[in-house]
Amino acid sequence: MDGQVDTNVPLTIGEVIRRTGVRASALHFYERKGLIFSSRDGTNQRIYARHMLRRISLIIIAKRLGVPLSDLVAVFAELPSDRAPTHEDWQHMSRSWRRQLQERRRILENLEHELTGCIGCGCLSMKACALLNPDDTLQREGPGPVRLQRPPEPQVRTGRQD
Repeated sequence: MDGQVDTNVPLTIGEVIRRTGVRASALHFYERKGLIFSSRDGTNQRIYARHMLRRISLIIIAKRLGVPLSDLVAVFAELPSDRAPTHEDWQHMSRSWRRQLQERRRILENLEHELTGCIGCGCLSMKACALLNPDDTLQREGPGPVRLQRPPEPQVRTGRQD
């Protein structure tokens, strides 16, 4: 053979483990969650279509970024499971995921802004801390870290140059 890979030949679970670095137990877990799919060969061994490598790679990256697997289930539901996704399939899926990632980025930037201001000020008095919640007044705005979830307020310029 001239070094070309036949993309129609599925990969054994051992080959997928070697290629991705993901343990067999994790692959089985991802299958149960509907993130990846396998079939069985004539000896009842699990085999994976080569395009599952791309899904597994995205799972690895998403986990590193703290993206819940439940988010991936929703995103991957837009991809075909019975064939390799086309360029158009990936484009459609990526647009959907991009919106989720942009919202995650906004929340992280808001958290960074709040923590930098709080930790960076050095006052340690907590008198002006944006995370302070005297008398639990933020409960009226809903559950969770409401200040960190809403968009940051624009900075007001006083005319002074610091």
